[in-house]
Amino acid sequence: MSTIWYVAIAVAVVLVILVVIYNRLVALRQGYKNAYADIDVQLKQRHDLVPNLVETVKGYAAHESGVLQKVTEARASAMRAGSVEERGRAEGALSAALGQLFAVAESYPQLKANENFRQLQSELEELENKIAAARRFFNNAVAEYNTHIEQFPAVVLAGSLGFGHAEMFALDEGEKAAASVPPKVSFGS
Repeated sequence: MSTIWYVAIAVAVVLVILVVIYNRLVALRQGYKNAYADIDVQLKQRHDLVPNLVETVKGYAAHESGVLQKVTEARASAMRAGSVEERGRAEGALSAALGQLFAVAESYPQLKANENFRQLQSELEELENKIAAARRFFNNAVAEYNTHIEQFPAVVLAGSLGFGHAEMFALDEGEKAAASVPPKVSFGS
């Protein structure tokens, strides 16, 4: 075999490696974008549920307008958030505001007994669990993508092909503080 054949085979091997690396990066990027879209779906359902919850509480706790206003503002802020980091902060603020709303509801036995309120509360709890699962899946997809673009040989090509680091969905400071406090368990009424 002549040198030309060796060069041609080497070029073909390099091209195959480049195509495999590029396709893997594209698949991983699409994976984390799909996971983010799943979070969007869950958050949209949460945002749609919040006004119904606020209206239900309003009927029982009209003088708690400050808490209701915080929930409404936090929802609006969460719906406007753009980047993953902004979204995380805004959703954290909404979670905190909803926590205050449920704390207010504890003071109103008739509200707690209201079937509509209990159903909305149950739906929200279910959505919170789905959101948490979707965040874990998203963060796993981002970690896999970020790891791949940092590994050789992809690290040589990733930046020049437009593949940059992706942000994870992280807890904001308020959520971190809340997560570090053990839950209170009470068997009394």
